[in-house]
Amino acid sequence: MDPSTLNYPAIVVAALSAFVIGGLWYSPPLFGKGWMKANNFSDDDLKGGSPALIYGIALLLTLIISFNLAMFLNDPSTTLAWGLTAGILAGIWAAAGLSIVALFERRPLSYHLINDGYLLVAFGVMGLILGAWR
Repeated sequence: MDPSTLNYPAIVVAALSAFVIGGLWYSPPLFGKGWMKANNFSDDDLKGGSPALIYGIALLLTLIISFNLAMFLNDPSTTLAWGLTAGILAGIWAAAGLSIVALFERRPLSYHLINDGYLLVAFGVMGLILGAWR
């Protein structure tokens, strides 16, 4: 695992793809309203805090995830298909971890489906990008 052989532009694009997917996924026309209901959030609840800080930290964490996935896929034999598969497998791992916590928090099924679905799709697309762009 030699970080000097990583494709850093691919890592950034993969991270940005997950960020864009998240923006769409949690938008009101898709799953935003259901996500708010699953969390018992009102519009006023989402007005607190610093949006710049929240989005900045989220982007940083997404870059870390993308870098980590790229390290696992950092092999000359990695293909688009393997990247997608590895991304989905990583998404399953992340979704399972999130759901374990959510079970103890007594979250509704909709919470699991919305958040776990996002992780599966976002990680799958990240893996697809990292696997294709070698």
